Amino acid sequence: MRAAPPPPLAAQPTPLSRLLGIALDALRTGAEERGGPLPAGGPQAVTARVRATLGAVLPETGTGPHEALRTLVHLVAAGAADPAHPLCAAHLHTPPLALAAAADLAAAALNPSMDSWDQAPAASALETEVTAALAAEVFPAADHPDALVTTGGTESNQLALLLARERHGTALTTVTGAHTHHSVRRAAWLLGLPEPVVVPTPRGVLDPAEVARVLADRDGPALLAATAGTTDEGLIDPLPELADACAAHGAELHVDAAYGGPLLLSATHRPLLTGLDRARTVTLDLHKLGWQPVAAGLLAVRDTGDLAPLAHTADYLNADDDTGAGLPDLLGRSLRTTRRPDVLKAAVTLRALGRTGLGALVDRCMERARDLADLVEKAPGLELRDRPVLTTVLFRPAGAEDARVAEIRRTLLTDGRAVLGRAEADGRLWLKATLLNPHTTPDDLAQLLTLVEGDTDR
Repeated sequence: MRAAPPPPLAAQPTPLSRLLGIALDALRTGAEERGGPLPAGGPQAVTARVRATLGAVLPETGTGPHEALRTLVHLVAAGAADPAHPLCAAHLHTPPLALAAAADLAAAALNPSMDSWDQAPAASALETEVTAALAAEVFPAADHPDALVTTGGTESNQLALLLARERHGTALTTVTGAHTHHSVRRAAWLLGLPEPVVVPTPRGVLDPAEVARVLADRDGPALLAATAGTTDEGLIDPLPELADACAAHGAELHVDAAYGGPLLLSATHRPLLTGLDRARTVTLDLHKLGWQPVAAGLLAVRDTGDLAPLAHTADYLNADDDTGAGLPDLLGRSLRTTRRPDVLKAAVTLRALGRTGLGALVDRCMERARDLADLVEKAPGLELRDRPVLTTVLFRPAGAEDARVAEIRRTLLTDGRAVLGRAEADGRLWLKATLLNPHTTPDDLAQLLTLVEGDTDR
């Protein structure tokens, strides 16, 4: 009897376990060398260190797997903006759960490609089950909800506009707010749609009366792109009222809930998303408030029939006779052909933590945002933009010019002491803290404000 072939090299336990130990050690030593949330010195210093360590990108004779892995993982870790550090709080960039990172490693080792069943038998079935369950979270009353795995909010928003264009043609008008994520406008451009109609949002969210007026003035089909979790302020548009406006004027509703969508898992904060299920399509992103390694996006649709325009045939992947014989057709599940089994890490996380575990992480981050707002309000030298809705807090040194606010942020970055974002609101520049690390403590937040105040006094 012929012996079974060995597993792929990457999946062989001994080589992979040995290399994994080297990689983990290099992550540790790199973080120790960095010593903070960001490497010190700014772009030029970081680039110089990379070039000096790297040398020849493609040497004539290789250095071997152990040296190469140890050296370059250490280099990247030492030069990382580390989202696991409590003073790294600029962007919608989370520290991934160790569990999810381990699952992602398994996916990389097995290397399924999600474009045909014979490349990913179990992974494709897993994806079907997980996407159906998550779609039902978004559309609990729908008969046939569904969801596609994407690379994140940008791809999900593009798919939502593509599906709407296929329903209505290129005369479709997209209506957005001034606060809407830039990917919606870019998607309209990519898809040959008219420039979106932009509704001003002086209060940071869409005004339903103004939206109704805009929709009433439009001829032809329209899609309103609302937001549940704005990038700059973490605000949620008034979804029930916007859904009413769309229904009254025959428009469709898409909600970009890339940031706020995981509030569905929190019994405490789920009511903030009331009205979300009245959308036709919803963008979700589990590498934000889901703590997944990038990428982990979803586009949820109320009815799986809306995905029909994505159907596509390539004989070597989904020939008609194979499909007729029962092999699942995967090409209509994405605009991409080769794609990773990103669903595995999400499935492992959902199973391990459950609704209550993930909801608790969401609640903890929401609580930290309120803690930071409290600290800012008590600091006489700082000004708070507003109480947080999600986990974003805008603040600034009281009385400072915008140029000084920008300088403080860049100084903290260059020194490697803290990573804060920036946002414009009410005509002024604000420092932005996006709190997505559930292990951040009130003491960490106090230290962050001490750093800002110290730079303010310079």
